[in-house]
Amino acid sequence: MRTIDWVPAQGDSPEHIRLIDQTKLPENLVDLRIDSVDTLIDAIRRLAVRGAPALGVAGAMGVALAVRGLPDDPAADPAADRAARAEIDALRAARPTAVNLAWGVDTALAAYDAGGPWAALEAALKVRDDDIAACAAMADRGAELLARLVPGKPELTVMTICNTGALAAVEHGTALGVIEKLHTDGRLARAVACETRPLLQGARLTAWELDRMGARYDLIVDSAAAITLARGGIDAVLVGADRIAANGDTANKIGTFAVALAAQRAGVPFLVVAPESTVDVATPDGDAIHIEDRGTAEVVDFHGVRTAPAGATAVNPAFDVTPVDLITAIVTDTRVVDTAAKETPADKPAPAGPAD
Repeated sequence: MRTIDWVPAQGDSPEHIRLIDQTKLPENLVDLRIDSVDTLIDAIRRLAVRGAPALGVAGAMGVALAVRGLPDDPAADPAADRAARAEIDALRAARPTAVNLAWGVDTALAAYDAGGPWAALEAALKVRDDDIAACAAMADRGAELLARLVPGKPELTVMTICNTGALAAVEHGTALGVIEKLHTDGRLARAVACETRPLLQGARLTAWELDRMGARYDLIVDSAAAITLARGGIDAVLVGADRIAANGDTANKIGTFAVALAAQRAGVPFLVVAPESTVDVATPDGDAIHIEDRGTAEVVDFHGVRTAPAGATAVNPAFDVTPVDLITAIVTDTRVVDTAAKETPADKPAPAGPAD
């Protein structure tokens, strides 16, 4: 299963993006055909496609959509080039907190500037392929780290929040990718998934993925995470990230900060698993991360059913920031940043070369 992919032209069908509409899950597995940048922006804003790695791929492929059919030399049709760049600017700004979207856009746009539309598509396909390899590397590295952090236990019970599986990437996930690796290796006793307000991405998506892989799991409401950790029995917490600042502060789905506080109190390792593309050394710390507020509707309504009094308003931050001192380690596709030992993403550079 690929969450997002590029479909080449076939007969009368032009090239386009195919992605799973995550708003339809878990009831229905539905593909969306994305033929325009405007349609892609709509899919991103309504969370039909979401998750930091998948957004990076979507951003790169969106650039390929915007410039398809343009001449190799922008000067040959400056009006078309300006129109495409306006679309690309709008795409880049569609989700402000997750750095991967802007990174994917910038990667493919740089390729277009250097080599034209075909170069942009090649760059987008490389972003896709690199994500598949990166998720495999993170799964291996995260599973190895857990063996060191929790020695002597043949099977682990782990907690996670939001969705960080294949649906958040291309074929395999980040934090949930590590959990999948534990499961396939026979090392997963049970996963405990927070339902994740306000859109229940844990209940709708993570539970769906855990069910498909045949893993044992339980759902808990977000507010039960602290007592679940305090009671014991959770060996580690694994979360993803939408932006990792230079000092290691990490933005992730709302509720992650509270889980990190509870994990520290319980003495449970708290791991952030995300690709190198999520590390943003240009953002010095968590205070500099813009937190998207998604408005009232997602809180006072659910699936079209009103759950709050008419006229009620809501503060609805989609993300929060977990300070680096609550994080045990950051696992990427190329390295482990030992934040417990005061390492930061900025002062421990990623090794050169491809992910292993």
